[in-house]
Amino acid sequence: MFLSKLTSLNDAILKLNNYQIIMDTEKINIKDSYMRVLAEDIKSFHNSPPFDKSAMDGYAVIAEDTFGASNNVHKNLKIIDKIGAGDFSDKEIHSGEAILIATGAPIPKGANGVIMAEFTSSDEDTLTIHSQITPGENISLMAEDIKEGQLVLEKNTLIRPQEMGLIASAGFKEIEVYKKPKVKLIVTGSELVEPSSEVDTRSKIINSNQYTIAAMIKSSGADVDVIHLSDDYNAVKDHINQASKDYDLVITTGGTAISKGDVVVDAVDEIGELLFHGVAMRPGKPVGVGIVNDTVVFTLSGQPVAAMAQFDIFARIYLFRMQGLDYNFNIVKRKSMLKIPSTLGRVDFIRTYSDNTNARHILNRGSGIIRSMVEANSYIIIDENNEGINKGDMVDVVLFDSINWNGN
Repeated sequence: MFLSKLTSLNDAILKLNNYQIIMDTEKINIKDSYMRVLAEDIKSFHNSPPFDKSAMDGYAVIAEDTFGASNNVHKNLKIIDKIGAGDFSDKEIHSGEAILIATGAPIPKGANGVIMAEFTSSDEDTLTIHSQITPGENISLMAEDIKEGQLVLEKNTLIRPQEMGLIASAGFKEIEVYKKPKVKLIVTGSELVEPSSEVDTRSKIINSNQYTIAAMIKSSGADVDVIHLSDDYNAVKDHINQASKDYDLVITTGGTAISKGDVVVDAVDEIGELLFHGVAMRPGKPVGVGIVNDTVVFTLSGQPVAAMAQFDIFARIYLFRMQGLDYNFNIVKRKSMLKIPSTLGRVDFIRTYSDNTNARHILNRGSGIIRSMVEANSYIIIDENNEGINKGDMVDVVLFDSINWNGN
């Protein structure tokens, strides 16, 4: 089925949003939680730290006993005990006394400061102080990081290393997270062959989409299985139909030509519902989205750059939201170094190299020029109501690094 009228990008996104699904949840060990998304609020079981603890290796003292000490004026205290990591002391410090203490050990009763070992010297039971401290110095107070019962992380938070540490400190060994989507990537094209030093250049093309799009799926937090099919209508139709039952999302490349019906789009239309085919955007106009067996099917172009742009604009956002992240592009402003023409009614995603100030678009940017994506690190987005931008204009830029799962 060929839909001759192009859908606006906004309308296409709105149609897709009506079919957004959220993954079920599962309980996992926190050691496996890196880059997963919380499906529950985390309220701490504990105070952290659970007691006033030493922030330094040194000596627990009464801070007032150190007043006036310097390199020229020394003060002596009596060492009455020592506390190693994981240990504690029952002794109470009185004026003129000190206890040797390790980092992380509980502050003994009576002490209100820790003087670093570097500012002291000792001789058996006598501590000589060469500097002074203030009350509370070098002490981490009980619950200064987390309070018992405190909400420390909210549902739908992406778990990075720092969140893993906070979850562990809160007393959780297992947590509820959204399941990772399972995606079937179907790469179509009778002309496609595996990478090799010997290729029939008269009619064959190396299948690069199986690598780029699969990697982009993984960079969106999902798992992927890949298959390559020739342009056999029944085989493509059967594989899409079965994949829609076995996977959470289906993505195809190839077979989406705008000039005529093509195998993938026709197959989706026959066995399901085609939401749209053809969007007023560049690159990537022949993108389509359909529903087969209640599963979303993205039909991407066979042209490598168009397929990558289509994935970023539609599939990446959909995958993020499947996993509980309300994701949108992070737009930054840069100054365009060149004039860029555009067409009213179409949104342009211009491959660009941006630094902290400027953006210079890649001049050789056909939808099949993979090298242009390598040379770029960002998109300039030109709105459908804009006929282009002039040199020196401030433009909207999306950095590639900001759209990966760990760059969100």
